Amino acid sequence: MTPTQRRIAHCMVRRAADAPFLSSVELAELAGVSQPSVTRFAVALGFDGYPALRRHLREVAPTDKPGDTGSYNEYQQAVQAEIDNLRRLAAALADPSPVSEAGRLLAASRPLPVLGLRAATAQAAGFSYFARKVHPDVRLLDEGGTMLADRIDAAVRAGASALLCFALPRHPREVVDALDYARTAGLTVVTVADSAFAPVAHHTDLLLPAPVGTGLAFDTACAPMLLGRVLLEAMCDALPDAQARLEEFDAGAAARGLFVE
Repeated sequence: MTPTQRRIAHCMVRRAADAPFLSSVELAELAGVSQPSVTRFAVALGFDGYPALRRHLREVAPTDKPGDTGSYNEYQQAVQAEIDNLRRLAAALADPSPVSEAGRLLAASRPLPVLGLRAATAQAAGFSYFARKVHPDVRLLDEGGTMLADRIDAAVRAGASALLCFALPRHPREVVDALDYARTAGLTVVTVADSAFAPVAHHTDLLLPAPVGTGLAFDTACAPMLLGRVLLEAMCDALPDAQARLEEFDAGAAARGLFVE
């Protein structure tokens, strides 16, 4: 698929319940593309046009429109959408093997670079904050620019074997370039992204999708955040001294009076 087609497909996956009822103009607006791009996308999939694609979606999807949310205001609808996203994440975790494998890869990497730019900066920073309590060397990569490749090189020279990336829309071109560079440098890339159709999908070795909410002016990312915590748990399981490190931190924090009880 072209980048524009991936963007449309990504939008349709995220809005799967609504997609059979959206006009081409509405879908184009949601995906941030032109209406003719939606028509060309449908033709590329083998349909005569977008109406034929929409009819197909109505045939294979439940016939009823998504549940009545007329009694909800826009804020409640956003919360309900995030609840649905968490349910989808829970269903995906029925097979824990991808997360377990990711945990092993991250635990074995010394140091462990964690990449997150723009919208994904908070996810990467949150993961890094907690990961440093159990992992001996976590390096947060939260700034782009010409220094990003230098920092990846430094991690490789220090012995890194894997890189964790958080990638959320809108996806910066720098992230795609950085992942390509990291893989060329020999790192195994694990990525938490908003969809299997995200632009980073072809630039990662192990992709872990977690949907984002799109009902507000700015996307909400409860599922990616929770998946990051699940990854932390998997990494702790793969680190034999994780519990000892946590206990050491707690003892030090108590001695310093670090937290208010």
